[in-house]
Amino acid sequence: MIWLTWRQYRVQTLAALGVLAAFAIFLVVTGLQMRDLYDTTIGPCRDDCGAARNALVVEYQTLTYYVTSALLAAPGVIGVFWGAPLIARELETGTHRLVWNQSITRSHWLLIKLGAVGLVAVAVTGVLSLLVTWWADPIDGVNQDRFTALMFSGRAIVPLGYAAFAFTLGACAGLLIRRTVPAMAATLVAFVAVQILVPFAIRPHFVTPEHTDVALSSLVTAPGGGESGAPKDGWNGNHVQLKGAGDDTYLRVGVLKPGVWVVSDPGAVLDASGREVRGAAGCADRSKDPFECFATSDLHIEVDYQPADRYWTFQWVETGIFLGLSGLLAWFCARWLRRRTA
Repeated sequence: MIWLTWRQYRVQTLAALGVLAAFAIFLVVTGLQMRDLYDTTIGPCRDDCGAARNALVVEYQTLTYYVTSALLAAPGVIGVFWGAPLIARELETGTHRLVWNQSITRSHWLLIKLGAVGLVAVAVTGVLSLLVTWWADPIDGVNQDRFTALMFSGRAIVPLGYAAFAFTLGACAGLLIRRTVPAMAATLVAFVAVQILVPFAIRPHFVTPEHTDVALSSLVTAPGGGESGAPKDGWNGNHVQLKGAGDDTYLRVGVLKPGVWVVSDPGAVLDASGREVRGAAGCADRSKDPFECFATSDLHIEVDYQPADRYWTFQWVETGIFLGLSGLLAWFCARWLRRRTA
């Protein structure tokens, strides 16, 4: 049975290993170049390192985005092209009957398919994740943005959980739909939906966030990022947009440690009694400089945040959740296969 599974998936496996090898060479070459730039510009820096840090970010920020996106796409590709056809193709062509009429039981057949192919899928994703995490370490150290949705999902161990989940999700879709192409489409839609839901609706609640009141006069302040209103590069999510202080007014929470994740809604400006203030009272008077107003007022904001030292706790929790979901999906496949498939 293992030999049969290898023959069925040897093309996909060899193709994945080839892509992994090519990507690894690219990451090693560019990663060494990034480290050389870091060691020659930021390493010797002692006092004002802002220009050197910005140079590294400008040089590699776009490439980091594409490399991380490629890693995030890998579990989805595995679910669509490995998981969905795993059972659907057998049921669609009727070849499962030939296997089940031999000495192989349905449970044994499913175990070998899920175990053998799934382990290869998770191993390939794990190696890819290790490479990307090593490659991005210099720029991640500069940006201090490991908690942002894109970077958190594309680093360390969570991609292994995504790969296992996507693979078993595809297998279940194939078992239920019994047609390869519709199962692939359903797997893609479901996986993308989960990847959007988890970072914004579930991940912030893994651990109860810390809460603090921050005086506006104690914050590192800067205006918003121009026409788009986005924060300036390098703010790394450690900022809030203030209600009542103008649509393009952002404050970086400079009193918090680098790398924290601000999870609270856009901060309302409060007075000394804790009441929300807006308009001119909230420093939104267009005739005045809002940042000078902040410095001379007793206004403050309330901030909920996740400390930077919880990063690995969040990594393990999210990986465990997706591995648990993978186990439930595999159990469901086994139950459904025994009871419903003729």
